[in-house]
Amino acid sequence: MKKSIKVFHWLPRIICILAILFVSLFAADAFTPELTIWQQIGAFLIHLIPSFILVALLVVAWKWEYIGGIIFTIIGLGLSPFVFVHNYKMNHSVWMSLGIILAITIPFVIVGVLFIWSHKMKKRSIPKD
Repeated sequence: MKKSIKVFHWLPRIICILAILFVSLFAADAFTPELTIWQQIGAFLIHLIPSFILVALLVVAWKWEYIGGIIFTIIGLGLSPFVFVHNYKMNHSVWMSLGIILAITIPFVIVGVLFIWSHKMKKRSIPKD
């Protein structure tokens, strides 16, 4: 495998893992002193459901790059308006809401595009008989 193809093979996977870890950090708000340890663990696991779904989608994308790329692109673009509206209602700042979108949903759009690009590069590099 050529070096450029290797880079584009691993780049979306690494970025996706980092983005999932970042999203998973938000589950830490489940730990509050008012709850018992079992309630905290239950709340933590519930907060991690989006991360579990993203990991399952990463597994799909790892096996079928093109399909995974389309799914991640749709998820990133599809969730952006909802994330924007939700954050705008909370902070009434367009710029802060756009910054939150850049941090949370746009990395998944980038991952989707990189998975599609990686698929195209690999397909193009296969010698035709």
